[in-house]
Amino acid sequence: MRQTTIAKRVEGVGIGLHKGEPIKIILEPLEANSGIVFYRSDINLSILASPENVVNTQMATVIGNSNGSISTIEHLLSAVYSYGIDNLRIIVNGPEVPVMDGSSASFCMLLDEANIRELEDAKRVIVIKKDVEVREGDKFSRVTPSKSPTFHFVIDFDHHCIGVQEYTYQVGKKNFIENIARARTFGFLKDVQALRKMGLGLGGSLDNAIILDEKKILNPEGLRFNNEFVRHKILDALGDLSLLGMPIIANYDSFAGSHKLNHLLTKEILKDPQNYDIKTMAIETEYSKAFA
Repeated sequence: MRQTTIAKRVEGVGIGLHKGEPIKIILEPLEANSGIVFYRSDINLSILASPENVVNTQMATVIGNSNGSISTIEHLLSAVYSYGIDNLRIIVNGPEVPVMDGSSASFCMLLDEANIRELEDAKRVIVIKKDVEVREGDKFSRVTPSKSPTFHFVIDFDHHCIGVQEYTYQVGKKNFIENIARARTFGFLKDVQALRKMGLGLGGSLDNAIILDEKKILNPEGLRFNNEFVRHKILDALGDLSLLGMPIIANYDSFAGSHKLNHLLTKEILKDPQNYDIKTMAIETEYSKAFA
């Protein structure tokens, strides 16, 4: 199995979640072994999507350096990862990736328009060799060795519209498109109001997030899945773990995980070379079928 990029340049426009301003996004092909590279055209800033470049995980996953940052990268990266794309240039003309409808669906449409192109170099994967876990109280995220990767997530919210939800996702492009990509981000009205007082969340609306008050879901169309909340947590986790720079051969498991825990998990994995092997996939394997 070989590395991939996209076949042609594509572009779109959407609203930035936090600043509420239109953001143009362009996806361009890159050569083998380039990785996923973000570029802010407004300040001439290029940043590789990698754990060491993560600078904030409070509201979203943010990469950057002393010259600037790019926020809310996880929904796009979730789609890029699930389409098996290894090399890509992502250009935005502002400080964040547009939120689109709060899911990965619009990014899947962009990638479908771009098509996938194989490169000459063999695909590289990171194979987890032993359990790696990070915790914060009773919350945790972990990876365990597996030849058939899954993402399993449990959430528990004190709200009768959410409560305890659990979902297991078998890694695969088709499965992602059908069962994960359309799951939207969510938040509570009281938190949205607090964010706006701080000058954040200005682009958030019922068009790009599930919003709940103390009693109900405010979106008139309701949910896309009866457990859309936990599915979105898996969407986020796929994007966050993609920062490892290559597909991960492991089972991922989390209870009440977050961008912060996912970031700490990627750092914990890479901290000890005994945790993993990096292998090339020059031939078809069980895992490669996931991206067929």
